Amino acid sequence: MATSRIADSVGRVLGDRYRLTRPLGTGASAHVYVAEDVSLRRRVAIKVLHPALAGDEGFLRRFRAEAQVVAALRHPNILRVYDWGEDGGSPYLVMELLEGGSLRSLLDRGNLLSPAQAAAVGADAARALDYAHRRGLVHRDIKPANLIFDDEGRLSVADFGLARALAEATWTEPAGAVVGTARYAAPEQVRGQSLDSRADVYSLSLVLIEATTGTVPFAADTTLGTLMARVERDVEVPDSLGALGPVLAQAGTSDREARLDAAAFVGALDAVAAKLPPPAPLPLAAPSSLSGFVESDPNPTEYPGRTRLFDVASIEAEEARAGEAWTQAIPVPPPPIPAATRPAVPAPLPGQPEPPRRAGRRRLRIAVMILAALVLIGGGTAGAIVATGVLTPTHPVPRLVGDTEAQARAALERLHLHLSVYQRSYSGQAAGTILAQRPSRGTVSEGSTIAVLLSLGPQPVKVPTNLAGTPLDAAEAVLQTLGLKTGTVTHQTSMTVSAGFVISSSPNSGTLLPGQSVNLVVSSGKPTVAVPALAGSQAGQSFASAQAALQSVGLSAVESDQFSDTVAKGQVIGTNPAAGTQATVGSQVTVLISKGPDLVAVPNVSGQSVAAASQILAQDGFNVTGVTGNPNKPVSSTSPSAGTMAHRGANVQIFTG
Repeated sequence: MATSRIADSVGRVLGDRYRLTRPLGTGASAHVYVAEDVSLRRRVAIKVLHPALAGDEGFLRRFRAEAQVVAALRHPNILRVYDWGEDGGSPYLVMELLEGGSLRSLLDRGNLLSPAQAAAVGADAARALDYAHRRGLVHRDIKPANLIFDDEGRLSVADFGLARALAEATWTEPAGAVVGTARYAAPEQVRGQSLDSRADVYSLSLVLIEATTGTVPFAADTTLGTLMARVERDVEVPDSLGALGPVLAQAGTSDREARLDAAAFVGALDAVAAKLPPPAPLPLAAPSSLSGFVESDPNPTEYPGRTRLFDVASIEAEEARAGEAWTQAIPVPPPPIPAATRPAVPAPLPGQPEPPRRAGRRRLRIAVMILAALVLIGGGTAGAIVATGVLTPTHPVPRLVGDTEAQARAALERLHLHLSVYQRSYSGQAAGTILAQRPSRGTVSEGSTIAVLLSLGPQPVKVPTNLAGTPLDAAEAVLQTLGLKTGTVTHQTSMTVSAGFVISSSPNSGTLLPGQSVNLVVSSGKPTVAVPALAGSQAGQSFASAQAALQSVGLSAVESDQFSDTVAKGQVIGTNPAAGTQATVGSQVTVLISKGPDLVAVPNVSGQSVAAASQILAQDGFNVTGVTGNPNKPVSSTSPSAGTMAHRGANVQIFTG
């Protein structure tokens, strides 16, 4: 790597224990190095803060307190802090070394996360936040550069406590100041309100939106514009994020009372991840690829009213200058003419001037040599300028996201730039709309190419073919899950499909676009018919004829006999349900058939006592109305007399003799 202020510290030993071996990253207030712990023989990461902070007692007090708190954290998604100290006027932190790169470096290489990857990464980060929040620790500076991966893709959140310590170095207000990177700051930071754990959730939601779309919500040209854009606005989440979108919207609401906390954020992200395909492995930086450069944070934590301690832009410019190697064409003078081949020219006599012809030739020769040198130098310089593109005009990268392909090509042509499509993907945006671009910021030279991700429009949905026979609410749930709508619901009787179940759907094959409708035909059950009038419609109608009449309208018949004083035995008395009632086709109708009058023979109770005779008559269904004669004497007769056929329940008079 080119010599620079960062690389100059390589080889330095901090605290008589940690030898800095190579630069790993740089930010606004610290440099990060790979170091060797000579005591434990292990590699660690060391964050060396600016020496100016060593003289700030407020910062050092907060730095020591926060370092002790963070060192006590034990969570698989929080970067471990092993040690801290001060050396040569430079405070430093000794941390776990992760060499998979940060989310910032992943995005800066032009990679975006899929919704499944973002849900997994976000859930791990939210788990770390929930763990820290339950212990009273708010991060205050969640951004892509602080989400770091090991070489197997495990995520850790870095810099817990550091943002608060750096804030102490700037002013002593206990809360309410704008702290943290502006583009990820929560609205309450802008309003000057005290911060709680939900500020971290808001910042993480913005980070995940950037990771999936390539664009930070509310990002403006100035810090003030960025901050003010979000004060009264909820974050807008693209439809292309699918099920992940509503979760990020709820985490990114400007009203922190309605915002998810970290624990709820974990649950919501895990629920989304369970519905999505397993995420592909992250395109992490190989450990060896980090050894040759310093990874810079393009969004360092900034504090109003203070100049950056480490000016990353000037550091990078210095390294670029140190690494430049210019090759200039140096003209080589022609070899001298050997003396033996020179034409003999008589030397001038002493005191005489040089002959004019010889002096002229010398002046001409010198002029030619100077001209040749100028031509060679000018040609070499021009060639270098052309080759390096120094004179090629540059332009800020135009924002193309949201434009159509035709609009983007027209905009780029005006800047003498080119467009290429690196991928096409289904999304909630109209077909041909640009979803992402590479690069998305910075400047480019004329003639450069900007690559874009184009929308194919909403992904067609395969129409379900198995809705028939399912309950209506279940069919509607299936359509909603697929992103389709329930169209017209028509109710229709059916002899085979139960009421409330789907008979058929239309269309029932092919594909539809999300939001289109599927019409359903739903069973209202079997049809009904009126029970025909059977009694009295035909003289002497029997059960067989009644059964035939019921079957003709789709009803079945069952016989039930009962006594009747008015209908002759064997004839229809009526039906249950009654004639004219609506009955379901296929249901059963009870046909009442007369058994004639209910007549019973009066029993012979002569010779019985009055009490015994009364009991016998009651058992046979008669009602004893009185006793004529001495009640203590035996029964002599009854009225009606014994053997007479009488209606059950008739009155009987007892006589004694």
